Amino acid sequence: MRIIVADDDLGSRLVAQAAVESLGHQCVTVADGLAAWALIQQSPPEVLVTDRAMPGLDGVELCRRVRAAEQDGYTYIILLTAYGDPADVLSGMLAGADDYVTKPLNPIALEARLLAAARVTELHAALAETRAELAKQAHTDPLTGLSNRLGLAADLQQVHNISERYDRSYCVAICDVDYFKRFNDIYGHLAGDQALRTVAATLAAQVRDADRVYRIGGEEFLVLLPEQSVEGGRVAVERIRGRLEDLAVAHVGSELGLLTVSVGLAGSSPAHRLATSDLLAQADAALYDAKREGRNRVVVAAQLVTP
Repeated sequence: MRIIVADDDLGSRLVAQAAVESLGHQCVTVADGLAAWALIQQSPPEVLVTDRAMPGLDGVELCRRVRAAEQDGYTYIILLTAYGDPADVLSGMLAGADDYVTKPLNPIALEARLLAAARVTELHAALAETRAELAKQAHTDPLTGLSNRLGLAADLQQVHNISERYDRSYCVAICDVDYFKRFNDIYGHLAGDQALRTVAATLAAQVRDADRVYRIGGEEFLVLLPEQSVEGGRVAVERIRGRLEDLAVAHVGSELGLLTVSVGLAGSSPAHRLATSDLLAQADAALYDAKREGRNRVVVAAQLVTP
């Protein structure tokens, strides 16, 4: 573990450092709370051993700052105190300390606290990994491995905000597999699932590194194209549509006899800035037009078509 020891008493710092390093941990010592806080902001340690009474920033306030700043990680805090009053100990615990050791520092007592600290920090690390995995699963479509609507909501807003701030353009394209219900009826749901995975893989393979692909419905996908004009977006999604057609996945329920997609494209630019909800609505309307006009085609939102 990486451990920071903050104590204005040199003797206590040396005792603590010797105890920490004898157990194989990495130890950094500082003489006051402000120095400890600066280190913690740069790289939070697994354990903080801090004196309660220090000039500038005392241990109690240091505890409060550490707890207020924590996000995914957890720093186990051991408070060193020379006070015998239980109320002083309690104030430190209420501020965020996990345990305390009375001074003068006993290396055996500190070692016992560090054993407990190792168990607690390992537990918090495991919980953080679990939370991260659950968050990833919540934003991922289990069939295709693409991001889902939850992932789209955050990403789309981020791209929109950046585009507004720097006067950039971006596009969204909604892709819908043509006659997919017929495909399932003819070939079965297992084949339908494989077809969706094929579409997902093709979309992901054909876009730029900066572009993002999402499954937003049963047979609907969305491609988010940051830093892309409508003209550039049309070329990009036409390439995707053509590549899917070239794969020649059989679909006897389609006029072409192949699995194809229809695409509705809409864009937001400095000259034509749209809210994200309006942008999605325009792309969806363009997709409807693509279906109405015969499918297996890319249609740009009517508001963006140059006469």
